[in-house]
Amino acid sequence: MTDQAEPAHGPGALGPGPDGAGFTYRGAEQELIVVARPEARLRARADGVRSASGADVTSLTMFLSDEQLTLEPLFGSEERLAQATAPAPDVPDLALFYRVRGGETRARELRARIAALPGIDTAYVKPGAVPAALGQSEWHAEKAEKAPPTPDFSGRQGYLRAAPEGVGALWARQRQGGAGQDVTVIVVEGAWQLGHEDLAAKLAGVVVGTPLDDLAWRNHGTSVLGVVGGDRGESGVTGIAPDAVTAAASVRGIGSAAAIHAAAERLGPGDIVLVELHRPGPRFEYAERDDQRGYLPLEWWPDDFAAVRYAAARGVLVVAAAGNGAESLDDALYERRPDDFPGWWRNPFNPSNASSGAVLVGAGAPPPGTHGRDHGPDRSRLAFSNHGARVDAQGWGHEVTTTGGFWDRPGDLQGGPEEIAWYTDAFSGTSAAAPVVAGALAGLQGVLRAAGRPVMSPEDARRVLRATGSPQQDAPDRPASQRIGNRPDIRAAVTHLLPQAVGSGQAERYWDELLPYPPELPPRLRLFVAGAWRTLDHPSPEVRQAVHTAFAGGRPDVRVWFADEEIVGLVVVG
Repeated sequence: MTDQAEPAHGPGALGPGPDGAGFTYRGAEQELIVVARPEARLRARADGVRSASGADVTSLTMFLSDEQLTLEPLFGSEERLAQATAPAPDVPDLALFYRVRGGETRARELRARIAALPGIDTAYVKPGAVPAALGQSEWHAEKAEKAPPTPDFSGRQGYLRAAPEGVGALWARQRQGGAGQDVTVIVVEGAWQLGHEDLAAKLAGVVVGTPLDDLAWRNHGTSVLGVVGGDRGESGVTGIAPDAVTAAASVRGIGSAAAIHAAAERLGPGDIVLVELHRPGPRFEYAERDDQRGYLPLEWWPDDFAAVRYAAARGVLVVAAAGNGAESLDDALYERRPDDFPGWWRNPFNPSNASSGAVLVGAGAPPPGTHGRDHGPDRSRLAFSNHGARVDAQGWGHEVTTTGGFWDRPGDLQGGPEEIAWYTDAFSGTSAAAPVVAGALAGLQGVLRAAGRPVMSPEDARRVLRATGSPQQDAPDRPASQRIGNRPDIRAAVTHLLPQAVGSGQAERYWDELLPYPPELPPRLRLFVAGAWRTLDHPSPEVRQAVHTAFAGGRPDVRVWFADEEIVGLVVVG
């Protein structure tokens, strides 16, 4: 698949990937997952396996011993799960999931043998999860040799601006709580540059797992953190929710489901788990591919679905990359249950089935001309992005300016000898889109908390993202019917959630500021409403003329809706 809008020599113009950029991430681990039968009530310990119901587990014990394997509870001890968890009725029983330790090179052979043993329902092999980001091919070595003082790159972060270009983060920061205060976001993936100069203020570090020692993973994780929580200041970038606390959960050694579960247990209602991974799906028999074709969001796999569902039942928002597989998640292929999945499994992409509760994020094109490039109509689906009814919202999938390097190299925007000062202009993929949406949700949760209102539940978050925002647009061969959803608009969502925050009244006077002062301010139309002057930035010529004509007629009827000092709606009657 090739993005037709990509310039011939621009980022992603070379290579075999879905966006012209083939690449691989090192260190992604296969996982052999075992699902026990409920009636067996297995209890796995380092010294062996027993059954709390008295079932015969001799065959299982002998098999594990002979093959030098260990069965490890995926989500913690069975007793603790039974005592501490009071999940919703549709949350799978977490105590039934185990991970096999040892025999990693023989995982597929061992799967069939262990699945046939008494007390075991089934077993399946999960391909290694990798970041849902695109590799890049254009890089100039001379940039990596310089180490200038870091300038202010925030002007290149178009995703911060007002809708429809961005998500309205600049507006949100002027509202109490709108920068993500009292919200924590834990990013689930593999590695991060935790010493980055622009991530110091609110970064809590790694809460679970051991980061991978790999530059590509590290650049990826650092880029994600910058989009959500880059520090305020006069240099570098600023995150969408710079006052949110950010933290990291690594999948290394524990796997994706356990990392999601552990992150959720460290959070409270309204906080966010951001899942930045995808893995090969059934389209190509779960084969790892440099082009990422057929890759799926993690909720396809039963244990990941269970972990996400557990988080949602706790009131924790899970935001997840929809994947770069160029797949329609509505395809009939996904209605077929894989032979090694448990019998209770249902296609999580079908809205008729129980949902994981995650906000699934697709990748949309940024406005044409961003950084001098054109990826198609603004908010149109990028060719590599998965799509379908299950996808809730979109974020920028190209040209995302943030912290970190250029896939496996120093930053293209700023490189130099110090990794802690790298920045990129070209973070891409559904991995770039997902933190845009997560940051917008963090800002919304902060506004709700500051207003003394209940925070959004996972269901609320999905509903608001679908009800508000800037609509998806058509592109040649990629119509809006290939759903990736709306781009979030924090301001519109606040109006939707807190309608009382919007006042209204009839304008008594107006002032049309054709030449703004100071000159760097935008052109403004000011109206005196409800005892105060309210401002409309960048009024259209039609609005200007209508207001002028109404007041010139001597009996003006100009009705205005406003949030604080800003006009959010205007109607000239008559």
